[in-house]
Amino acid sequence: MDQRDFGLSEEQRDVRALARDFVDREVVPHAREWDRAEAVDPGIPRRLGELGFLGLTLPEAYGGVPADMLCYTAVTEELGRGDSSVRGIVSVSLGLVAKTIAAHGSEEQKQEWLPRLAAGTALGCFALTEPETGSDAGSLRTRARRATGGPAGTGPGGDWIIDGAKMFITNGTVADVALTFARTAEDGITAFLVPTDVPGFTATAIHGKLGLRGQATAELSYEGVRVPDSARLGGIGRGLGIALGSLSRGRISVAAGAVGLAQGALDAALGYATEREQFGRPIASFQLVQELLAESEVAIRAARLLTRQVAQLADAGVTPKEYATEASVAKYHASETAVQVSADCLQTFGGYGFIDEYPAGRYLRDARVLTLYEGTSQVQKLLIGRALTGIDAMA
Repeated sequence: MDQRDFGLSEEQRDVRALARDFVDREVVPHAREWDRAEAVDPGIPRRLGELGFLGLTLPEAYGGVPADMLCYTAVTEELGRGDSSVRGIVSVSLGLVAKTIAAHGSEEQKQEWLPRLAAGTALGCFALTEPETGSDAGSLRTRARRATGGPAGTGPGGDWIIDGAKMFITNGTVADVALTFARTAEDGITAFLVPTDVPGFTATAIHGKLGLRGQATAELSYEGVRVPDSARLGGIGRGLGIALGSLSRGRISVAAGAVGLAQGALDAALGYATEREQFGRPIASFQLVQELLAESEVAIRAARLLTRQVAQLADAGVTPKEYATEASVAKYHASETAVQVSADCLQTFGGYGFIDEYPAGRYLRDARVLTLYEGTSQVQKLLIGRALTGIDAMA
């Protein structure tokens, strides 16, 4: 049995096989081109939607696909193996936005957004990080205030005016809806579903990134953006809790993607090591090369099992708040594993790893950001440490 199928049901293995075939046919052959162009083929989201990958775990009533979190991680692992930029489309639009709407949205919001998000005809972005606010999500400066005039007037049910900026937002330039977190009082943050075609909203592409070059990353600006109260997601002042719960779910996806990236790097290193000859024999026959390969295999297996463990907790009905520590453990270990394995992959390639004719450099560049977004490795350690000791080192 393929070790990657360990613990999966027959149905889950079939979905993984579908994802694997899609990646091998429609992603891997183009990943270098997308990296160079700093843009993924714009037709990819619709293709992901056609295959059901953007609707996994969402209710069928809204165009979703019946699946559990374990199945979802199998798919995101395969997408991460092919190109982290493609995996990011699913992790954000489905994992952070659509799933959050499904969990906290009104019936009207679900009907409006979920069918299109599931089909890939619309994409979402998760607008939390700001130019001055990263790990400290509670100190957001973007503000939403009640409108003082206009057709909706003031008071309960009136419009909101949003002003501020967001930074490093995945899908930012291609999203149709921005799940936006804004301060609505000195002690409260509220979530809003902001259509990206409203006046005052602009998205500016960020280029020159070290990795994830194919991914649409943007800075967002809100200048007097006006939305109705029906765009509010959840209660006033409940946004931070919604964001943190979404990130706990999202870390499962990032962990799975990191496992896939590491697996792709190891596969590339194995292929090269068995073909490349030095001193009259394949370099795979040298002990120190085998050491790199063996250590990578062990680390990947451990990361995969940690990721699937937290996915199984979610499938068992455990809430994001309750499995938050397990999600941090999986995300921390898997992202650091991806960095180490991709570095060892490049070492195996030697000088050829430094040119983009080979994938080693792209794997390493893409892996590095996994230790930064959706909670840095240092933040994950502090969250794990708090769970162990009962002491909040970030207080």
